[in-house]
Amino acid sequence: MAERSRHGRPFAAPANEHTSSQADDDVEERVRGRLRQLRDERGLTLAEVAFAAGMATSTLSRLETGARRLTLAHLPALARALGIATDELVAAPRRAVAPDRSPWTTADGVTFVPLTEPGDGPRVCRLLLPAGLHHPAPKTHEGHQRLHVIDGRLRLVLGGKEQILAPGDSTEFSTWLPHCSSAVEEPVELLVIFDPLHTRG
Repeated sequence: MAERSRHGRPFAAPANEHTSSQADDDVEERVRGRLRQLRDERGLTLAEVAFAAGMATSTLSRLETGARRLTLAHLPALARALGIATDELVAAPRRAVAPDRSPWTTADGVTFVPLTEPGDGPRVCRLLLPAGLHHPAPKTHEGHQRLHVIDGRLRLVLGGKEQILAPGDSTEFSTWLPHCSSAVEEPVELLVIFDPLHTRG
């Protein structure tokens, strides 16, 4: 079974220290390249991916540039944030087809911009709520949701309790809890991560 070295090299255990060290560096650089490639393909900022991965924007920036060492522990969260399997981050770079990010708008004017491929895993999208939208009725459904306010102020009602979220604010909740949201005075832009299969332990 492979061991991590005392320097935290994440991807292999050396049989020949010099050769394996170079191989580790090559794999790590490949992962950095894939991370940047996938983020660019999806039109995501560092802040948006960092939020979805549950890490600081500065940490993600240092991981991408090589100022901080990538480890195996970073990969699952980064992969989830990008809507892919963990092994796709380690795969050799390829010319990938970007997911269809064509926006679509509901009858009441809410615009969705998908940022990940359709599937059973976490879904990431930008959500644009128009000003003056009638406060919708609370709803419940399976899953778990995280959201981050990019612009505007959001009125969020969870379990009958109202809160106002400003730009830069984030929150998460089980979607089994009755919830609804609307813009406060001006249009609101959100980053939303919805996991339909999420369960609380």
